Amino acid sequence: MMIYIISIAFMLVGWLVSMRLKSKFKQYSMETLGTNMSGAEIADKMLRDNGINDVKVISVEGQLTDHYNPANKTVNLSHDVYYGRNAAAAAVSAHECGHAVQHARAYSMLTLRSALVPVVSIASTWVPWVLLGGVLLINTFPTLLLIGIVLFATTALFSVITLPVEFDASKRALVWLENSRIVNNAEHAKAKDALWWAAMTYVVAALQAVATLMYYVMIYLGGRRD
Repeated sequence: MMIYIISIAFMLVGWLVSMRLKSKFKQYSMETLGTNMSGAEIADKMLRDNGINDVKVISVEGQLTDHYNPANKTVNLSHDVYYGRNAAAAAVSAHECGHAVQHARAYSMLTLRSALVPVVSIASTWVPWVLLGGVLLINTFPTLLLIGIVLFATTALFSVITLPVEFDASKRALVWLENSRIVNNAEHAKAKDALWWAAMTYVVAALQAVATLMYYVMIYLGGRRD
């Protein structure tokens, strides 16, 4: 029952943060930038200003689907961000370019997160079943739950490592936006606020992962004592 309570609580918090994020992006998409630059143009400029010439900026379908793909070196911007000429588009495009800069500079936390991707991909496939079996067999085969905990720990670690990666990308984006004078002071404040709410979605996910991990650890320790 406790795991359901934890999941529901974090789902509710995650939903509230997501709604707030969408509201902020909608609000900050209403006014055109003084420079009238699109998200794509801003991304191109940030890449060039950082000496990055082998990364392509492309448009992808969906809303808030923006991401940097280190495998093929592409900054993928959703339609509204790619063509948008507002503080929200500026914030997102610069943030994703921040990841490209991290990649080019071999930022340690991004390198570590990338190394964990194949491990997490495999672990996430088996974790639900191993944890379920481990809980059911806690009194007869506690080692199964321990295996599930180790597997889930890799996904929790991935969520935690994602935090400095995301915050650093936002920091790089905001510093560049200010120094390049792409945005004025008011627009910079809006971009910063939008990126803060975006970061909170990762914070909630990390906290949920850690709380869930601790829950299963307590079950394991309790079963061992019994």
